Amino acid sequence: MKIAIVTGGSRGLGTSMCLHIADKGHDVLLTYRSRKDEADAVIAEIEKKGRKAAALKLDAGDSASFAAFAESVRGVLGEVWGRDNFDFLVNNAGIGISAPITETTEEQFDTLYNIHVKGVFFLTQKLLPLVADGGSIVNVSTGLARFTLPGYAAYASMKGAVEVLTRYMAKELGPRGIRVNTIAPGAIETDFEGGAVRDNEHINAFIASQTALGRVGLPDDIGSAVAALLSDDARWINGQRVEVSGGMFL
Repeated sequence: MKIAIVTGGSRGLGTSMCLHIADKGHDVLLTYRSRKDEADAVIAEIEKKGRKAAALKLDAGDSASFAAFAESVRGVLGEVWGRDNFDFLVNNAGIGISAPITETTEEQFDTLYNIHVKGVFFLTQKLLPLVADGGSIVNVSTGLARFTLPGYAAYASMKGAVEVLTRYMAKELGPRGIRVNTIAPGAIETDFEGGAVRDNEHINAFIASQTALGRVGLPDDIGSAVAALLSDDARWINGQRVEVSGGMFL
């Protein structure tokens, strides 16, 4: 049994990641930003699978809180699992802001930066002393770092930075046997961006028409891929960007 921390695990893709990791026989410590009820619901689902789970509140854009969060993680690991470390980290927490370059505000840019770049960098830094040697880290990017759609310049640029950061993490953490990879989802049917991909039939149909497998992605397509990338089956995959988009915009 191994323990995974999944940030933003209380909803959307994060929830699917948590459940698929549990299906692999691992326990999960997930984070939520404000909706404890959603986190509790995910914990209940994980426990139905016979695995242990816990949740901690985290604002992934508030780097000043990360040291205290790491101490909370240390406490929960001891209380729930009798351990002083964990095995897997999934930096999933994030938000989407869509605006043309000409209309993007500094506030929007800074919000995206604090969560997707600064947050991933310094949260990982603070948690590294608790990551077991031989562990695995997955950072979450986006297909938009490869293909371009108007309105996502700031968001996609942040994710591009995450992809570069992933390679540096893999290089620096290699001596500890810790693998670090990026997963880059394509368009997925979730509540992201107000649920546009899921609920707008024209957007959904367009994306399906531009995807080699002929449909839009579902959360479980991403959750299962993350669980697989963390597992020993992927032990020789390191420092890579793995796009999970069904072949979108090939």
